[in-house]
Amino acid sequence: MRRGDLRPDAHREIAAYGGLVNRMPKYAVVFLVLTMANVGLPGTSGFVGEILTLMGVFQVNTWVAFFATFGVILSAAYALYLYRRVIFGALEKESLKSILDLDFREKAILIPMVLLTVFFGFYPMAILDVTQGAVDNLITQYTAALDAAGITKHAAAAAVSH
Repeated sequence: MRRGDLRPDAHREIAAYGGLVNRMPKYAVVFLVLTMANVGLPGTSGFVGEILTLMGVFQVNTWVAFFATFGVILSAAYALYLYRRVIFGALEKESLKSILDLDFREKAILIPMVLLTVFFGFYPMAILDVTQGAVDNLITQYTAALDAAGITKHAAAAAVSH
């Protein structure tokens, strides 16, 4: 995670990382914002990605959209569980008792990430406008491939749903 201090390979038990908020409050805030984006909280870039994906899937197959939504809910539950266990609770791991909060270099990297996560959550068109040409080209090529194969869009959607 950070400078090797929180290496996932060092200890795989989540409970061993409890209490980091006491030593690293700034890191806890950054971790919170990025966890909320992972959960798909409205106002973060994660929400935009999840809602666009689920809307697209729903147009093709409502059952797949249902199971995908269920997966999003399970993922959110695990992310919140992980955050609570890592950030709150008692700081018991000896090697973490001397850990320092974010230094200048880490702030210089993480603050723009947090700001962009929130910015793209409120203004996703900044990315969607840039990618629109590539998406249109992809759709054109996909449609041409379906036409060349003699497959209608409806038949392709039905094949995906079964």
